[in-house]
Amino acid sequence: MKVNLREIPARIYLRYLLLMVPGAIVLIVILIVIQQWVVMPAWLFGAIIFLWVAKEVVIFPFVWRSHDTRRPGISRTMIGERGVVKERLDPVGYIQVGGELWRAESVEEGLPIAIGEVVWVAKMEGLKLFVRRERFENERHE
Repeated sequence: MKVNLREIPARIYLRYLLLMVPGAIVLIVILIVIQQWVVMPAWLFGAIIFLWVAKEVVIFPFVWRSHDTRRPGISRTMIGERGVVKERLDPVGYIQVGGELWRAESVEEGLPIAIGEVVWVAKMEGLKLFVRRERFENERHE
């Protein structure tokens, strides 16, 4: 996963930093309390804090998108995806999309959609997908 850190908006860095601060404060308080019972050299105290901050810096490129609330369509990324019916849709069942099982409901009136049929996602509400049967080109023109 290649991430260009210069393309990440400054508000994301600020949000991540502000969310990291309480955890760092709790860590420091815990270390101070531990020092009441165990003798801890100053360098170890500093090293633990440094490692905590280093951990946050290392994971940032992998989690920054979850802090971007302004990205349009994050929850709509499933629309247009194809899936395979794993539990008959009559009208509700389960489909597999990209290796994951999703609760789905058929938006078509009439016959249920059988196990193994290919469907595509027309709409998404929360964690529920609304799907239609996959139609082949020759069927679409009829």
